[in-house]
Formats: sequence, structure tokens, C-alpha cells
Amino acid sequence: MGVIGKVLGGGGAGATALGNAVTGVAEVFLPNATRQMEASQDAYIAALAEHGEEFRHVGQGWFDQLVNGLNRMPRPLLALGTMGLFAYAMVDPEGFTRRMIGLDHVPDPLWWLLGAIVSFYFGAREAHYFRVRKVGARRMADPATAAPTAAGSGATVAATSGADRRMSRGVRSSPNAALDELRKRGR
Repeated sequence: MGVIGKVLGGGGAGATALGNAVTGVAEVFLPNATRQMEASQDAYIAALAEHGEEFRHVGQGWFDQLVNGLNRMPRPLLALGTMGLFAYAMVDPEGFTRRMIGLDHVPDPLWWLLGAIVSFYFGAREAHYFRVRKVGARRMADPATAAPTAAGSGATVAATSGADRRMSRGVRSSPNAALDELRKRGR
């Protein structure tokens, strides 16, 4: 019964030393997957933090407020300008006619360019708000980013270390049932 202990140097300390040596040699040929995942996660978190700093809202100065005000002007100006054309046609029909004849002499490629500019302006605005709505809805639906409740998984989240919570955050379910169960226990 004590043959292995005698061969390895008489006890648990020798077996532990041998195990550590084997682990060290094995890591030379095959990197430690856990350490590799931790390093990858730390790099990912650092990249996200750096990216988030770029978009942090610092506060608005007078120039930011001026630019925001200018960005809000095109839609009301287009709507009010169109209604103003109707009023101008009633007030000065001859002047309105001269200007419309002048617009008739504008070449077609210039009209296409104006249409493209207006389309891209409003299309980009709509795409921005569409993306913001999608990101907001995704954050609400993702349980990993939601705050834990006191009655729910709050006790288990409090018991886990910060590294465990970082590793489980933002990870989707996978076909690996054991990994899914480990993630559930970690939250």
C-alpha cells in the first residue's frame, strides 16, 4: 500500500512536487487553457474599457451645444421652408414663378446629388436611432448585464469572486452542458 509513497520519496510532499513538475513540463508543450482564457478575458475587458472611455460623456460646453442645435435644424427648416414656399406663391406669384423657372434649369445630376445628400442625412439619423434601440433592448434582455435581485441569485453572486463574475459575464449558452451548469453556479 505505501509503495508509491516510498518510491516517490515518502509521502504527500513528494507526490505534490512530482505533480507540479509534470504540470510545468506539460505547460511547455500545451499552454494552460484556464490561464489563456483569463488572459483573453482580461484583454477583452481592457479593450472594452478603453473603447468606453472614448464615448464617455464629459459634459457639454458652448460649442457642443451649438453643434447639437445646428444638427437639430434641418428637419424643421425643410418642413417650414416647404410651407413658406406656399405662402410665397400666394404673396408674390410672379417672383415665385421666376424662381421655379430657375429651378427648372438646374441639371438632373445636381438634383440627384441633393436627393442623395438628404437621403443619407436622414437615413444615417434613422439608422443611429435604430441601433440605439437595438442595443438598449439587448441590454435589457441579457441576464448577465442585469443586476441580481436579493431574492434571486444575489447570494451566489456575492459569494463568487470578481474574476469568476467577469468570466461569466457576456458569455452565451453553449452546447456544453457541464459548462452551462458551471456558469449557472457562478452567477
